[in-house]
Parts: sequence; structure tokens; C-alpha cells
Amino acid sequence: MHTSWEKVLQSEFNSPYFNNLVAFVKEDYRTTKCFPKGSQIFNAFDSCPFDQVKVIILGQDPYHGQGQADGLCFSVPKDLPHPPSLKNIFKEIEVDLNLPVPQSGSLQGWAKQGVFLLNSTLTVRSNQAGSHQDKGWEQFTDNVIKKLSKEIEGLVFMLWGGFAKQKIKFIDMEKHLVLTSGHPSPLSANRGYWFGNKHFSQCNAYLKSLDKAPIQWG
Repeated sequence: MHTSWEKVLQSEFNSPYFNNLVAFVKEDYRTTKCFPKGSQIFNAFDSCPFDQVKVIILGQDPYHGQGQADGLCFSVPKDLPHPPSLKNIFKEIEVDLNLPVPQSGSLQGWAKQGVFLLNSTLTVRSNQAGSHQDKGWEQFTDNVIKKLSKEIEGLVFMLWGGFAKQKIKFIDMEKHLVLTSGHPSPLSANRGYWFGNKHFSQCNAYLKSLDKAPIQWG
């Protein structure tokens, strides 16, 4: 984890709930197959220092298929096929910003520009969606959202789907831009709740209004 986050989150790391969470995760990684690999659990924090965050995209669980999870929400390693939700994210960017769909499904390039790609739960058992929920990760990531909202000005929060929208209560709406829509999953997108939200152009317009560099989404 980047040192900038370690300073901000020290109180979390020292708390009993986090120690219990670490013990659970270590034991589950020892006894079952879990994702992402241990070195990538905090990839979102490694790739995007606290003081460089400009945009927050919130996911729920890591991918639970072999080799898909890389520690960034919605992202997969560059040599893997695009999962359905990521396909729809790229389709919306294509229409919104007239950018071609990238070959790689890795969103590491976004993270390096200040897009904090946070899953609410940072680990999962192989082929068992939600298997590490309610173990402490949500408390940790909720507190991360609160700290971002409180300590930084002019962030863009992209909250997609009902689960992500629940996090609005942790965000100061007067200090930040909050963009909400349906989830990019096919079930939601095909019902008209995702396509046409224009979140990516809205995000860049807001960043430019604050004299911040826009995100290169392509």
C-alpha cells in the first residue's frame, strides 16, 4: 500500500475489527483458493496515492474466476477477455467520448491518473461470489470513502447500481460531484439503466472546471 494511505488509515489498521479481518483473510488464503493474489489485495491503494485521487469508482466484490481479479474494481489483466460489465463500461465510453474500445481490460492506466478503483470487499473465494462479505472489509472501505470525502475537495464519485448508491450517505454532496446510474452489468444495462449516463464526459467537465487534468479514458 502506498505510504500516503498508510498515514491516513493508521487508525483503521490499529483497530480490533481490522485485526480480526486480517486473521480471517490470512486463514482463508491458507486453506482455500482466494482472489486476488495476496500482493494485489491493496492494488487500488498501491496504484493511486491518497493525495492524487480525483475520481472514485466503486465496485462490490473482486472477480471470483481464475486469474481475473487484479485488485482494481472492474479491471482484469490485459490478456484476459473483457467481462460483461467491463464491456458495457467501454461501450458507454465509446459513445460518450467517441473513443475506440481498448484491447486490454486492465484499468491500471486509469488508476495511475487518479481514478481510485475500489471494491467494497477486497477479497473473495474462488467461484464463491460474496464469500468474504460481512467480515470487516465493508467497514474498512466505508471509512476510506468517508476519509476521501472529508479530507479532499472536488472529487468525482461514480456510484453504479443499488449497492454503490448506498454509499452516498458517506459523501459530502456540497464538496464533490456524485454521479449515479444503474449498474453496467447486462441485466441492468439492457433495461436502459446504464447506457447514456455520460458519466465520463461529465466527470472530465467537472475536473476541468476545477483546473484539474481530465482523465484519459481511452
